Amino acid sequence: MGINNLVDLNSLRTAPQLSKRQIKKLLEELETNIFKADWITIGIMAHSDYDAIGALQSISKKYSSIIFRDLDSLNADGSVYLKANQKTGNIYIRSENGLGEGILLTCQYEEDAGESSTFGPLPLDFFT
Repeated sequence: MGINNLVDLNSLRTAPQLSKRQIKKLLEELETNIFKADWITIGIMAHSDYDAIGALQSISKKYSSIIFRDLDSLNADGSVYLKANQKTGNIYIRSENGLGEGILLTCQYEEDAGESSTFGPLPLDFFT
């Protein structure tokens, strides 16, 4: 199955390998949604806390309005799930086995402004 649009990722449990062309196309589609959203939540499935935190930092580096602090205090053993909320700044991480790998990004809206949509899984290095 080819990955040509964000919707093509919906049925995957783990992020696929993507070409530079695919990343460029998906990023354009994703940014249209990000810039319309009031805030985003980010879920990251990774094989280590180091990888999950690195993926979150790559998003903050790419988008100056998406800032998370106190990342040094996060830690968990083994495979992890990290959840970050742009609106509240809250971040938590927990050990969790059996997950795939990738970034899930949900565009959120204030009440009645729009329906939230989740995109992904995107590769951990998608935003670098």
